[in-house]
Amino acid sequence: MRLTDATWPDIRPQTFGGAAPVLVLPVGALEQHGPHLPLDTDAVTATAVAAAVADARPRAALAPTLPIGASGEHADFPGTLSIGSDALRQLIVEVVRSSTPTLSAVMVVNGHGGNVDALRSAAELCTAEGRTLLPHHLGLPGMDAHAGRTETSLMLHLAPERVRLDHAEPGNTAPVRELLAEMKAHGVRGVSPNGVLGDPTGASATEGAELFARLRDRAIAAFDGLTE
Repeated sequence: MRLTDATWPDIRPQTFGGAAPVLVLPVGALEQHGPHLPLDTDAVTATAVAAAVADARPRAALAPTLPIGASGEHADFPGTLSIGSDALRQLIVEVVRSSTPTLSAVMVVNGHGGNVDALRSAAELCTAEGRTLLPHHLGLPGMDAHAGRTETSLMLHLAPERVRLDHAEPGNTAPVRELLAEMKAHGVRGVSPNGVLGDPTGASATEGAELFARLRDRAIAAFDGLTE
């Protein structure tokens, strides 16, 4: 069920297969994704995966997407908006506090790596308060870092009309672990003038569909682990 379609009497165990519902909350970012992908790429992916979880599991209550996260590393690129880790952490904590005990737990489907620290800290606080928050970060072995072949393929599958393939070009293809120190000091612009970490060459909707299916199945498994 999508919370935006519900009325308050709908939020009861009988509507969710007889069990207390679990909130599924997509969290993204609004930040540069190279010259070829839209600023909300992370939110698009997180929203699609979270919706797939809600479609597959009747106990899931799908929340509206939080579209802005912690994206300070992209601040040098026009269009990027960020609320920072501290504000994101508090926002997530307040969502969890307000949703429980009516909803038994919260699973965050996170589409942006820069949100990881905030979500980890929020989960620790929620655990200390006796609440359940599971951050689930979208990722697969072999995925490139940012606006490369992986994200371009996913967007060609999810929203092909929004991909500007004629503007796609390689960025810095070095492993992210080799770039972290420079990125912490000078942001993504310091290591990649076009904002791409990877190479979108060869991206396709077919590959994107395969990647999405793996992300979806992994998220459903995480939801099942939370509710079993």
